[in-house]
Amino acid sequence: MKLFWKLVRVSLRSQMQYPASFLMLTVGHFIGTAINDVFAMWILFDRFRLIKGWTFFEVALIYGIVHMGFALAESLARGFDSFSQMLKQGDFDRLLLRPISPLLQMAAREVQLMRAGRFLQGFFVLLWSGSNLSMTPFSLHAFVIFLSIVGTAALFYGLFVGQAAISFWTLESLEIMNITTYGGVQTGQYPMSIYTKPFRLIFTFLIPLSCVGYYPIATLLRRETFPLWLGTIAPLSGFLFLYGACILWRIGVRRYHSTGN
Repeated sequence: MKLFWKLVRVSLRSQMQYPASFLMLTVGHFIGTAINDVFAMWILFDRFRLIKGWTFFEVALIYGIVHMGFALAESLARGFDSFSQMLKQGDFDRLLLRPISPLLQMAAREVQLMRAGRFLQGFFVLLWSGSNLSMTPFSLHAFVIFLSIVGTAALFYGLFVGQAAISFWTLESLEIMNITTYGGVQTGQYPMSIYTKPFRLIFTFLIPLSCVGYYPIATLLRRETFPLWLGTIAPLSGFLFLYGACILWRIGVRRYHSTGN
């Protein structure tokens, strides 16, 4: 882990060589997500007031959790996003020659700080909605929200790892996985109760997106009949999903036979 954090610092220092570019990208992410998502959500609730009984600030709470978790995962897992190109060009072979875990090398390969724009935007929305729902920073609500953010980050990180692992079998899987990563953000920022049953089952048992964001908040706000303890431990499913993605990665590495010619 000491070597991992050293590689992360090297990646961050290389990005900070251009501070103006970093600042513009960060502000761009902040403004872009605010206009595309928050403003669109506000327009929706301004017209309909309630969605399946959920108010604007209740949905905004889920929104903040999902976007903060996704921003953390996206900033730390960008190396996996371009893994298919590494396989095509034979660059992955160089990683296998080093006495370090390939998974660890990919995790530290590229850390993007500019994703802080999305994270801060989600954080401000979370504070805004929490204050309007009379939630205090030192309470059970805050603890469950923290677990939800961490669990969401683990889930999306697992999706990025899974996307890279699938590249061992097919190099054209990026767009398919984008449906679950970037599409999952758009899906998870709204209550799962508004979707059809087959859709909810997919995002509960196959990709547990509802377990890390929706169900913990729904139990806190008494929008679901599940016991509170179940909603509290539900975000742990994100870590189980990440563990499964790492196993799939190991299987892919074992079957890899080099690019060769």
